[in-house]
Amino acid sequence: MPIESESDLTPAVLAVMERTRDPRLREILVALVKHLHAFCREARLTEPEFRDATAILNEIGQLQTDSHNEFVLMAGSLGVSSLVCLLNNGNNGQTETSQSLLGPFWRLNSPRVENGGTIIRSQTPGTPLFVQGKVVDRVGHPIADAEVDIWHASPVGLYENQDPDQAEMNLRGKFTTDDHGRFWFRTVKMVGYPIPTGGVVGRLLAAQGRHPYRPAHLHALIFKKGYKTLISQVFDPSDPNIDSDVQFGVTSTLTGDFVRHEGPHGEHADVAGPWFSLDYTYVMEPGEAVLPRAPIQ
Repeated sequence: MPIESESDLTPAVLAVMERTRDPRLREILVALVKHLHAFCREARLTEPEFRDATAILNEIGQLQTDSHNEFVLMAGSLGVSSLVCLLNNGNNGQTETSQSLLGPFWRLNSPRVENGGTIIRSQTPGTPLFVQGKVVDRVGHPIADAEVDIWHASPVGLYENQDPDQAEMNLRGKFTTDDHGRFWFRTVKMVGYPIPTGGVVGRLLAAQGRHPYRPAHLHALIFKKGYKTLISQVFDPSDPNIDSDVQFGVTSTLTGDFVRHEGPHGEHADVAGPWFSLDYTYVMEPGEAVLPRAPIQ
């Protein structure tokens, strides 16, 4: 039947979506059409605004490079990444979770490091940080032989792929938990940093009067067969932007205790102080161990 008015359009489109063979894809497409059409009606979207919106989506895709992912950045800046994460973890959003958003800077094939080693691979001035992590299941039993991929920004607020002064894979490393579920390493204390603002996301933040900063944090991706791959971030509560993360990623569970020590380190003669320590326990949930697609090369 011909479409006579705007009220005829949505039912016609939904009828087509309902013919999708795959049940889950059908469910997603039906919900997508319902909400997209409702959004257009509620916002009274004009034709120039629609053209601008399609141009923006095209621009976001064109900004994708081997070292930058504007779509991931936008999803975080709208809170969508955190929402999907919270909905799918912690008993479907009912309890606390160590899971967090992947972010745009994870890379495959980080170098393997022995427990107690360092992930500093080039001259990286900063305050020493000693991390002790523990990986457990939901009832607190340690998980041995889990693969723990670690990465973080430097004390100048840049990941190594953004900074020509850092060596390849600086401040990245892959560890294996021991029989007690533990891993430990040395690095330098990270700082908060602004997300890239040279594209669409930067214009959005400027239009809203929002700052572009993420509070200082340590990334981890933990892989073990029989468990859902854990993607996590641990935030420094002393960071001035801890309550206004531009990517909406901070939760109480993901806030760590970065302890400052003034005296020398008992096991490292080159550390006279000050230095920091971080102890954090990561909780994995049972599920399928699948690595995500790396957002950058």
